[in-house]
Formats: sequence, C-alpha cells, structure tokens
Amino acid sequence: MLKTSPIETSTAGHRLDMDGIRVRYGSATAVDGVTLTVEPGEILALLGPSGCGKTTLLRTVAGFIRADAGRVLVDGRPIDHLPPGGRGVGIVFQSYALFPHMTAAQNVAYGLEARGRPKAEIVRRVEAALSAVRMEAFGERRPRALSGGQQQRVALARALATEPRILLLDEPFAALDRALRLDLQLEIKRIQRRFGVTAVLVTHDQDEAMSMADRMAVMNRGQVEQVAAPAEVYDTPATPFVAGFVGTSNRLHGKVEARQGEDYRIRLDVGATVTVPSPRGFALGERVLLSARPEHLMLHPDAPETAGSWPARLRLSLPLGPALVHDVEAGNTELKLHQARHGAPPSPGPVRIGLSPGARPALFPVGDAT
Repeated sequence: MLKTSPIETSTAGHRLDMDGIRVRYGSATAVDGVTLTVEPGEILALLGPSGCGKTTLLRTVAGFIRADAGRVLVDGRPIDHLPPGGRGVGIVFQSYALFPHMTAAQNVAYGLEARGRPKAEIVRRVEAALSAVRMEAFGERRPRALSGGQQQRVALARALATEPRILLLDEPFAALDRALRLDLQLEIKRIQRRFGVTAVLVTHDQDEAMSMADRMAVMNRGQVEQVAAPAEVYDTPATPFVAGFVGTSNRLHGKVEARQGEDYRIRLDVGATVTVPSPRGFALGERVLLSARPEHLMLHPDAPETAGSWPARLRLSLPLGPALVHDVEAGNTELKLHQARHGAPPSPGPVRIGLSPGARPALFPVGDAT
C-alpha cells in the first residue's frame, strides 16, 4: 500500500455551479431552470421520484446531454463547451459499466490510458485507487469473478483514479441488497471525506440521501422545491410535496381560527382544535393543510375527550425495533403514528389522537396542497 496516494493531492476544493439549467425533450421539459451550487468538498444529493429530472441534470453536468439553456461551471469557469472526457468529472453508474474482458486493474487504468498518461504513473494511480476502495487484492480478477459490491468499488476506483474535480454518483447502490448498500454508502462517504471530493449523488432513496448528503435538493417535475441540510428538509419541509416525499406525512385539513404571534389556532376537520407555530402568514378563516410526522402525533387508548384531541379507531399496531407503528383511522383520514414501545401493543378499537408535546408540524395553504 502506498503511503501517499497521488489522488489525495488534487481532488479537493472544487466548486460546481448549475446556473439556470433547462433541458427539453421535444415538447417536454425535463429540467426547468435549475440553479444549484455544490460547495467544495460537499456531497449534494439530488432526490426525487422517477422522471423528476435528477438524472438528466446529472448527465448535463457530465456532458452527456447538452442543455437548451443555462451553464455548468467548475470553479467559476464554464465547462459546457468541453466534451465529457475533458470536464474533469468522474461518474459512477448504477450498472457499474465495467468492461467484462478486462481485469479490475485494467478497468481502473482505462481512463488514464485514454488520457495518455505515462505507464509508471498509471501503475501508481491504479494501485492507489484500488487501495482507497480496499480492492488491492482483487486487481487481477475480472468483473464476473467479483460480487456486486466489489464491482461497484472497482467502478468507484476507476472514477477516482483520474483525479476528478467533481464526482457524480448516479443511483450507485440501486442494484445492491440492503446490507451491501449500507457498506458502500459508508465506504463512499469515508473516501469522499478523506479526499475532500465535491460530489453529486442522484437517488430516489430518501434514507440514502439523508445519511450521505451534506445537503439535499428535492426535485419535482423538473424543478427544485427545496435545498437544505437533510434534518432541515425533514423538520421544516418547504412544500407539501417535500413533506410527503421525504419521510411520512399525515395530512390534516382545517381552518385558521385565531393567531397570536407565530402561533395559529387551527380547527381541524377531524373535530379538534390545535395550536401550531408557523413562520408563514395565514389569514383568519383561511383553509390550511397541517402536515404532521408520525412522531408529531400521540395515541391515547383510554383517554377521555380533552381539548386538542379527536376520536379515531386504532386498526393495527406493529413493533418496529424500540418503537410501535400505529395504523389509525379518523373519519376518512388514515394516520400513521410512531411511539416508544412499552409493554404489549394496545388493542384495536376506539382511541383518541392528539399532538405530541412540543410538536411542530408544518402548515401550508390549501392551494399548495397538491
């Protein structure tokens, strides 16, 4: 193992800007004026459902797709005029994209050979890249003799060997089972931190984005609906779509009855009156959507009618590690609640529901609740 890896010295500290990117396929707009900045050494996750534009945006950065409008810049310099191989961008695909007739080491060397690097330098970089992903003992094996996780490590080593300024990860764990996904997530995060690589991760897996990314950009219909740290996206979603896509959201409709400062008294359609803080401005009488996480709600199996609670029917309780997941029906509204597990689960039947102490569910105008 080399004491000093040649890929350690030139990968850190590059900034990526996507400035007003628009991509159309015929009459359909895949990416609609997206502007994002990825700071040096940061992992930004592009998160969203299939067809939201996240992969199109990534491929535009890589140079595989030409934008109809906007610019891609690295360290403030446009790279749109450059071919994919000249952008200083490394990409790891979901499908690994390894050459089956080449060994792992030959696959890692391919990009360096295409750039005309000296043979001695290629050998050093291949050794360093395989060592970085803990695959130095497998350099002479061909892809068919490697597991899925090992193939993905080789694909990552190939991307790192060229000393990319930007690392792009296109659903890199989708083909792996859960245990391997976690291993590779930790591995890539470790390597990214070690070398300070600026990275963009495309995924539809919210857990993956929340665990790996420094910030998340949640996309919907070609646009970015929120960009923030994972905890901020979960705790204070900017739109109903973000609230429903990231985590679980219980949607309760109601009307504003009163306001004191940032506290709003909401009369819910399910029959309760609750007080909820919100930085948004709502008018008295305005219809609103309250988006409550499962942990924002409490179940009271034997509680009498009290202010701020409403009647419901417990249909099922499932243990999930140290927690219980309750499936509850209130009128025509289905709710999911999480509570700490203490003793046996409650029996199905009539219950009451209320907000947990200190809960801060999100409030949205009903016009946004799509």
